[in-house]
Amino acid sequence: MHRIMIVEDDDKIADILASYLERYGYEPVRPSSLHDIKAEFLAACPHLVLLDINLPYMDGFYWCRQIRTVSNAPVIFISARSGDMDQVLALDNGGDDYITKPFSIDVVIAKVRAALRRAYGEYSTSAEADPDVYEIEGLYLYRSKNMVEWRGAQAFLTPKEFRLLDLLARRLGQVVPRDCLLEALWDDVEFVDDNTLTVNVTRVRRKLQSIGVIGAIETIRGAGYKLAPVWVDERHSPAGCKSTGEEGEGLA
Repeated sequence: MHRIMIVEDDDKIADILASYLERYGYEPVRPSSLHDIKAEFLAACPHLVLLDINLPYMDGFYWCRQIRTVSNAPVIFISARSGDMDQVLALDNGGDDYITKPFSIDVVIAKVRAALRRAYGEYSTSAEADPDVYEIEGLYLYRSKNMVEWRGAQAFLTPKEFRLLDLLARRLGQVVPRDCLLEALWDDVEFVDDNTLTVNVTRVRRKLQSIGVIGAIETIRGAGYKLAPVWVDERHSPAGCKSTGEEGEGLA
């Protein structure tokens, strides 16, 4: 099910949109506050945003630019402004489409469908598209940037390292066998040294540690690895607490 974020300060309009989106099989979400739409976006990880222009604090153009710094998810503006320049500004600031109020709900649904098809391909209930940015226990993963963020600190991973972390994150708290990771990360496993996986895990651990996260990836002897559902911020851990390396098969 695709998640649609509705950023609208008119509760009546937002409720109408949410009701119809839900009826057509989407999951509507609304920000708890309009003060920081970027943070609300990162928390919700929507596949598409319906965005008003006239908002308190900052306008929709500003928030669209902010969303574009972390995601390529489609943004459709819905506004009472009908001038050509408003539509030009919406597209220039990163919007994908524009709908004027009062709107036809059929047009809204059709444009949502079209935007989702363009962004994620032909969608179905059996194959949900992955959001570009998602959050696990406060750790944000940015797929398009191969980047992770923890409490404002950021670390960039190689595509292979990010893929490794992504695979573990998809099965949070579950052991992922080494063979599965090898097959998913390298096309020809036969010619890949098993130690290569160990090296990549160690690198990911070190990069997570560089932004304060320790204990995220656990080594399960004779089985594989798992991403723990709870980890420690090294900057706030007790004095003397040290992470262990891959060699000791402990937490790092």
